[in-house]
Amino acid sequence: MPQIFHRSTNTISRVTIFGALFAVAGLLAVGLIIFRSPVVTAVGIARPQPVQFSHEHHVNDDGIDCRYCHTSVEESAFAGIPPTQTCMNCHSQIWTDAPELAPVIASWETGEPLQWTRVHDLDDFVYFNHSIHVQNGVGCETCHGRVDQMPLMMKAEPMTMEWCLDCHRDPAKNLRPREEVFTMGYHPEMDQAMLGVQLLEDYGIEVERLDDCHICHR
Repeated sequence: MPQIFHRSTNTISRVTIFGALFAVAGLLAVGLIIFRSPVVTAVGIARPQPVQFSHEHHVNDDGIDCRYCHTSVEESAFAGIPPTQTCMNCHSQIWTDAPELAPVIASWETGEPLQWTRVHDLDDFVYFNHSIHVQNGVGCETCHGRVDQMPLMMKAEPMTMEWCLDCHRDPAKNLRPREEVFTMGYHPEMDQAMLGVQLLEDYGIEVERLDDCHICHR
């Protein structure tokens, strides 16, 4: 019986099959790279705001504590966005004619709140509670980065599920004494590994429960 296909067809078939597998793997790799890139995570990208508020100036230069503006961060799920009144506590006296502050002055005079753009905006199906993290010794900069070095606020971490779980499965590496939660550039006086284990016990943190689905999805 004559051979229908030339022997080279076998080689072509093998190359085609393996080529397809490599192509699929390549597409998955590209997709993963894009998913982790700033295009998706927005890490390092400053968002437009009604006022170009500088955390670097207010925190680093003026020494203003996080809680002065984010008043509910220790007792609420939300850190809170400061009302115009908070800005005017200072700016009714200083820099009153600065063009950059015109939106703040207008908000104060009209009673219309400033429409800030959320920088850290988690999906609606994610439950996050600021107070729980603060009370358990997770520093602001662990999630938000060195805001005292940010002229414009931007995400320092991707805040993906993978990133959150990495901390939930090993929180000791990020824990600090409660009185140091709001300290920028904090460095522990003892080895962080030892301190973290000690704080896990002091705070009664049950690590084995932290990666349960209902912790973040309720």
